[in-house]
Amino acid sequence: MMFFRPEAKAALWRWREVLVAAAMALLGLWLITGPGLLLAVPGWALVLGGMALCFVGFQRARFRGTGDGVGAVQVDEGQISYFGPLTGGVIALQSLERLTLDATLHPPHWKLDAAGQPPVLIPVNAAGSDALFDAFATLPDLRTERMLTELRAKRGHAVVIWERKPLRPAHALLH
Repeated sequence: MMFFRPEAKAALWRWREVLVAAAMALLGLWLITGPGLLLAVPGWALVLGGMALCFVGFQRARFRGTGDGVGAVQVDEGQISYFGPLTGGVIALQSLERLTLDATLHPPHWKLDAAGQPPVLIPVNAAGSDALFDAFATLPDLRTERMLTELRAKRGHAVVIWERKPLRPAHALLH
């Protein structure tokens, strides 16, 4: 017999980092106000750590999908693999040139482009797609808040989330 309904369990699991952060902050506040001054220093550390974890956990919870879409995503040592029923592909994060959120497809898909290979399309609700948050966070100059806003927006077109900056300018000055 389950204590929670599956929907409630899924909601708690989605927000797990935020719940742990709240528990850490509450324990820290109890240590600050409770037993004595000796435990105030670890209490403040728990409060600050809880606040940082809450910020990251809130972003991750906003990124997570249901995970009940088609295919499976795996992120391993800087390489993103997608195995779907009709498509699939593997792309290294170092060779990634453009990350696009394509809302013209149903459900929306992440489109990962690299030079010399076909783009990899990953549904946002594919199994294991929550691992993409940490992979995308390693991209230089990625604006995470913009990515999360575009993910929740109901747009009918593709939006470039991140693009690698060229190593040299498009035009070189001779003098």
